[in-house]
Amino acid sequence: MKRLGTIVVLVVGLAAGAGLYFANESLTVAPKPVSAPARAEPPAATPAPTSSPTNPPADRAVTPPPVKGQAQEKVTVTWAGSVRGGRASIAIAVKDGAAIAYLCDGNRVEAWFQGTAVDERLALVGEEGRVSGSFDAKRAKGTVTVGRATYAFDVAAVRKPSGLYRATAEVRNAKVRGGWIVVDGQQVGILEVNGEPQPAPPLELPAGSVTVNGERVEATPLG
Repeated sequence: MKRLGTIVVLVVGLAAGAGLYFANESLTVAPKPVSAPARAEPPAATPAPTSSPTNPPADRAVTPPPVKGQAQEKVTVTWAGSVRGGRASIAIAVKDGAAIAYLCDGNRVEAWFQGTAVDERLALVGEEGRVSGSFDAKRAKGTVTVGRATYAFDVAAVRKPSGLYRATAEVRNAKVRGGWIVVDGQQVGILEVNGEPQPAPPLELPAGSVTVNGERVEATPLG
């Protein structure tokens, strides 16, 4: 009996050991193989930009052609002298392209004009006529019309004290207006006193003053 019990105990021990072995095997997880990393696909090639025909590269930009017919630089000059035939004198004073002209016969005929001297062209108008013509740095030539009379002129540039002078004042309740053309010391002018024209007294140069009815009147050089 004692031997039989020993055998039973041994069999039970073996059975328990076998159960623990298989239980341990079932709990052990075999490691999974590490998969190789996925290879990244290269980015798709971007097509090179094409230049638009309406937007040329900076180094090939087209320079616009120069504008034709641009006005010449405005002038500052005075031309003066006799009209053709010597029946009157004319002076044209210009400052930065703005022009004033005066026609005078030294007796009763006179006329003032205003306008421009730009791009070698004269264009002036007045209450009684107009002046038109051409010019350069040395001479001006063209025609001046006063009423029904038209005079041709070709006059040279002058320097002070030659030139065109004008005076306006009130002397002893009388309105005085005068114009003078001076060329190389020679003077011609008309003085109006209350609207009545008369030969102008000579200017005292270089001051440009004149005595009217016993009072001094200052004349202003134009141009």
